[in-house]
Amino acid sequence: MTTTIEISKKLSEAIKQSGLTQTEIAERIGVRQQQISCYISGKTLPALDTLSRLCTVLDLDANEILCVERDKNY
Repeated sequence: MTTTIEISKKLSEAIKQSGLTQTEIAERIGVRQQQISCYISGKTLPALDTLSRLCTVLDLDANEILCVERDKNY
């Protein structure tokens, strides 16, 4: 079972490795910079629509962030 801590760590790593500032990310996805800071620190997780926008901006696979393993038969 995936925990919120695992999701938070993966999301934090992706944000830090993006090369974008928290402000740039926030502006691109339509949230305040403080929200990005909360995602990095693990205080909160983004809502699904926000996670979708984050994945688009950061060129991420949501399945990877959510620790979902794909079944190769699908």
